[in-house]
Amino acid sequence: MRNYLLLVIMFLALLPVTACAASDDRQKQARPPAEEYPQEKSIMTAAARPEAYIPLLEGKNVAVIVNQTSTTGEQHLVDLLLEKGVALKKIMVPEHGFRGTADAGEKVQDGVDPATGLPVISLYGSNKKPSADKLADIDVVVFDLQDVGVRFYTYISTMHYALEACAENGKKLVVLDRPNPNGMYIDGPILKEKFRSFVGMHPIPVLHGLTVGELARMINGEGWLAGGLTCELEVVPVVNYSHDMSYTLPVKPSPNLPNDLSIQLYPSLCFFEGTPISVARGTVFPFQAIGYPEPSYGVFTFTPKSIPGMAKSPKLEGKTCYGIDFRNSDEQPEGLDLTYLIDYHNKWEGSKPFFTDFFNLLAGTDVLAEQIKQGFNGEDIRMSWQEELQAYKEMRKKYLLYK
Repeated sequence: MRNYLLLVIMFLALLPVTACAASDDRQKQARPPAEEYPQEKSIMTAAARPEAYIPLLEGKNVAVIVNQTSTTGEQHLVDLLLEKGVALKKIMVPEHGFRGTADAGEKVQDGVDPATGLPVISLYGSNKKPSADKLADIDVVVFDLQDVGVRFYTYISTMHYALEACAENGKKLVVLDRPNPNGMYIDGPILKEKFRSFVGMHPIPVLHGLTVGELARMINGEGWLAGGLTCELEVVPVVNYSHDMSYTLPVKPSPNLPNDLSIQLYPSLCFFEGTPISVARGTVFPFQAIGYPEPSYGVFTFTPKSIPGMAKSPKLEGKTCYGIDFRNSDEQPEGLDLTYLIDYHNKWEGSKPFFTDFFNLLAGTDVLAEQIKQGFNGEDIRMSWQEELQAYKEMRKKYLLYK
């Protein structure tokens, strides 16, 4: 009997442990697999996933649209493709050139890459679209450029012309996708057809909230190519990315966007390129300060000078500019910040108009300049965009690859 009681006591003593163990097992099983938690893994660009795109290129003659940002980690995409035995025939390059050292607007010349002996074809200047003869011996074009998520950043215009050329000539375009460092924002006026240019080709807001792969799908799907053509398109996606993630670019995308801060401020400060105000081109902190040669514009001073590889002939070269240094600010804009644009317009007493025609091309409309001239505040201006932005957001949903 005593032995029986002892067995019962031991059994009861074990019950809580068993119950806890079972409960712990249920918790482990209830937690979704790790792949449903992308924040627990590092972002992997499409270029860093050769197993996802090399099969698309096998047995094909290939051209690439690349620059200094087209890396697979430690290796450039061009070198990886050659290493993998891909029949790479041509390198095509956007604004700023293959190595990313040409100034904004500077002519990029055709040439030969000394490291590989491959022909380098410029897609900037008078020849922005790959010509039929350049594509005649090509089966597939691979696009791999790091964008910054802003409508007037011209890499997406280069992509548009690549889509169009491939559609016209029966070629396939493979887009190796990359994160959008401003991908959490959708803001700004929608571009109007009258103001279509190389710094704005699509009816999208200034901050469009898309990766290049998603935008390529939108351009194709909305019939924005000439003649309503559709390109044979394949997008190789980024892994472990969503639009609410921040992303530090491993390589600066162009000479005057050297760091995270400049990329965050670029959507708001680039509007000053269409005014007499300097955005600190010709310094080591472009798009991180603004100023003009009048003390009323601020207490911070800088003097633009020629810097080869960044700004050969910067605005207000050699003149001491007074303004604002955003490197000392703890707050960064969430979307577009029109505060300084409005303030500097109101200070302007120059003999020339504050807004140039180029400003309207950047804005994609002439309404923004008129609103500022009429004394609208930033909040009222942004409210005037909301109806069109809502329609855009609905349309955008069809093309998203990431949550």
